Amino acid sequence: MGKFTKEMVDDYADKLLIGLTEEENKQVLDEFEIIDRNIDLINKIPNIEDVEPMSHTLDDFVYELREDVVEESIPIEDLLANCDKVKDREVRVPKVVGE
Repeated sequence: MGKFTKEMVDDYADKLLIGLTEEENKQVLDEFEIIDRNIDLINKIPNIEDVEPMSHTLDDFVYELREDVVEESIPIEDLLANCDKVKDREVRVPKVVGE
């Protein structure tokens, strides 16, 4: 893939429904340029293609999964008793989007 262009950034922003100003578009392009330069530096490392990908940065990383234990939960009525506005079994909150 070649260098990112203003048109590409605008197209991606439109697809993500985030309109960008000219200043924001330039900032994104500048950041991509920095990323490209860093990737170029990494690609210049001798024998980089021979390095095995890591799944974790620590070779001796050990994880233990906890046992999946079913526990009794708090009754919904007790939880809803702490709310100011309740309709049926739902908490009513102020509208924050739109008018």
